[in-house]
Order: sequence, then structure tokens, then C-alpha cells
Amino acid sequence: MRVFVLGLDCATPQLLFEKFKNDLENLPAIWSGGYHGKIRSVTPPITIPAWMCMATGKTPGELGIYGFRHRKGYSYLDYWITTYSKIKEKTVWDILGEKGMKSVIVGFPPTYPPRKLNGYMVSDFVTPDIQSRFTYPPELREEVLSVNNGEYIFDIVYRTEQKDKMKRELWKMTDMQFKVVEHLMKTKEWNLFWYVNIGIDRVHHAFWRYMDKEHHLYEEGNPYENVIYEYYKYVDEWTGRILSHLKDDDTVIVVSDHGAKRMKGAFCINEYLIEKGYLKLKKYPDSVTDLNNEIVDWKNTYAWGWGGYYSRVFLNVEGRERMGIIKPEEYEDFARELIKELQNVRGPEGEEWKSMVALPEEIYSTVNGEPPDIMAFFDDLYWRAAGTVGHNRMYLEENDKGPDDAVHDWYGIYASSDKELVAENITEIRDIILRAFGMEVIE
Repeated sequence: MRVFVLGLDCATPQLLFEKFKNDLENLPAIWSGGYHGKIRSVTPPITIPAWMCMATGKTPGELGIYGFRHRKGYSYLDYWITTYSKIKEKTVWDILGEKGMKSVIVGFPPTYPPRKLNGYMVSDFVTPDIQSRFTYPPELREEVLSVNNGEYIFDIVYRTEQKDKMKRELWKMTDMQFKVVEHLMKTKEWNLFWYVNIGIDRVHHAFWRYMDKEHHLYEEGNPYENVIYEYYKYVDEWTGRILSHLKDDDTVIVVSDHGAKRMKGAFCINEYLIEKGYLKLKKYPDSVTDLNNEIVDWKNTYAWGWGGYYSRVFLNVEGRERMGIIKPEEYEDFARELIKELQNVRGPEGEEWKSMVALPEEIYSTVNGEPPDIMAFFDDLYWRAAGTVGHNRMYLEENDKGPDDAVHDWYGIYASSDKELVAENITEIRDIILRAFGMEVIE
């Protein structure tokens, strides 16, 4: 028995199941006799931690993973990047391996640095470069490189104004990765094969404004209007090649970690905290900059925030942070008051936002690791957060870290060739795979 999982990072129902459905051939063929529908992501709905929540059946709180980067302890500026070494829970391929079944895992975030499994692994976009140890077993590295004449691309620069170059590199990366997938499918023994394509995420972020007429930066007749459509078609063509290597009784699952939609703008969380008197600066910067010790007056600061698809807000607590000023007994009242204020933030025209602002323990039943004090999701994710200062305003038309046209959405896509394998939340995927192998669900 074999299960092939095609992960399409950021693939979204309104494109795959609606806008493009009549122009795609191979992807719809997977679920024509099976099941397809939207699937709820985790909170936060971002690549890391979402894929590992799928593989482990755990929430971000249980994993202790709340994003790509995490604050280091209670420092003000230090942080660490999420890698595979931070994942302590068993993955579905670990569980299958204990039963003697082999897995091939390619591009799954985060699987760098790769570790031992019963099978083969090629790591993900967190991988620094092809000089690093990016395969298990280590000797697989040379085999992977030989498929593409000594090259392999893990990720591309997608926040760039050089759209033509980015498009060329996107197609090249996709071609390289699918060639490796095809090679491993044909040459390795496997029960589970799981490949995650990061390209759909990248094409959404780089080209959404050119496709979506409702986007505030859309321009009629632009030369990139069909790039996202063309990329979905390209992935669909490659999917046809992949399907040709499968057997009739193989189960096929297609899933994304979250969806996507247009970005309305970026809310400057730290500019807001400055205006409200919660974040104190020694001097306001002359140009846009990240928070740093040269400008922040930590001794008089109550709160500061990080940017991203959601905002993580940290409180400066006496006895916890080095220069903390919020008394521990006042922590909860302070946090709840700030949550209330952030919940009531309105848009640049005074429009009401549908925001979710909460303590981590209000979101998760288990909170491990190093969570922020407050998690803020602005206007149903339409507005991302900007953590930089120096803008002299609270609302930006674009991302502060480079061009980015799309935000993430709560619902991604799920489909299966087996109509009995139905999922509504991505944390169910681990158990769906186990069920496909006739195994009992593990709590």
C-alpha cells in the first residue's frame, strides 16, 4: 500500500477549485472520483508551523512553534530560526517507520537539517545552500545534485521588483524539484511519499496584485496578469507526469497549509505602540529601521511588537525582562487592556476591522516553547503587521520588507483520490494518512 501526498504551499480554494478549475487537467483528475474541499489551517496560518502541525497532528502550542522565528528567552532583540531540530513530536513518517514502512520526504518545512528516518529526505527552503547537509542519508545528496547537473534550488528571492528574473527562477526551481521527485519515485522503495511545492506560495506573494482586480495596486493590462494562472498550469502539467508513475491502487492526497488573498496593506504595530505611549524611543529614526538598542528606551518601554502575517507583541515585565517595568501582579490586567485596544483598531479610513487579538493560552489548550505575550491578527488577516519604525504613519500600502501582494487566509485546499478520506482541519492529516494505511489513530 502506498500514499502519495502533494503539498501545495498556499494553494487556495478560490483559484484551484473555482477560478482555474476548468483549465486544469491532472489535479482535478485526482479528486474526480474522490473528495475535495477547503480545509482550516492552524493559528497562525503560516508555512511554519502549519506543515509540521499536519505531520504531527499537533497544534502550534503543543509544538511550541509560532512562526519562522522566535524570540530567544526574554531578550529584547535576539531570536532563533525554526529548524527541524526544534521539532520534538513524532511525525507521521516516524510512526510509519516504526512499523517498517519507508517514506520519501522532499521539501517539507522545516526538515533542515534532515535527520534519520526509514527512507529518504531532501530538506526544505530553510536549507542555506547545496553545500550544506540537506539529505538523509547523507550520500543521497550527490544523487539529488546529479539529477540537475550539479544544481538544486530550495527557494528563491520573491520579494523583489525584478519580476521577470523572479519568474524565470521560479520555473527553474519548480522544474528541478519535480525532477528530483520523479527520480526518487522511480528509484526508491516507498510507502509514503510527501513532496511540498513552495512555488505556489512564492507566486502568490509576488504576483497577486497583477491578477486580482480588487487589489488596491492592480493595474489593467499589466504584463504579469496571467503569471499565477500560468504557474498553476505548469504545476498541473508536472502533476500529470507524477501521476504517471503511480499505481492504480495508490492513494493520492493534495493539501495546502493555508490559503491566500489580496493584501490591503500593513499596519505599523510599533508606530501604534509609540503613539499610545507603550513603546518609548530615545530618538525617532530619520529613516525606516528595525527596533534596535540605539533607538529604543527599554527602561521606559511597556510593549513592542514584531511584524509578519500576524503580530507578536511582547511585554516588558519586571523581574522577567532585563529592564522590565510592568509589575508581575499587573501583567494580566495590562495585557487584557492592550488586547482590548488592539482589538478596536480601525483602518486608515476609520473602517471597522475584523481582528482577533488574544493571549496564547486563549488560543491553545497547551502552550509550549517561547510564545509571545499577545498574538494579533488584523482585519481577518487582510492587513499584515509591519514591525519597523520611521514611517511617521501607521498604515502602509505595501509590505515594509519588500514587495508582497498577498496575505495568508484561514482556509487552504484538501483533496483525496479516496472519497472516504475527508479532512476539515490540517491537524487531521496525520491521522488521515495513518487511516489510509489501515492503522489506528494515535492520540
